[in-house]
Amino acid sequence: MFRLASLLYSLISTSLAGTMIIAVLVAGHDTLMPILIAAAVGFVLAAPVSWLVARRLYN
Repeated sequence: MFRLASLLYSLISTSLAGTMIIAVLVAGHDTLMPILIAAAVGFVLAAPVSWLVARRLYN
């Protein structure tokens, strides 16, 4: 299941980071730090999400 979760992480993390960056840009924060923080939050948030999706797919 770890292999499935790591494969899903590569897809989910880019999607969540991109979504977070777009949300920050739409909110009007167009400097470097908010964009980097949003990308980091997306990558960190993707770890439990990919584990949950892998667990649901595996069972």
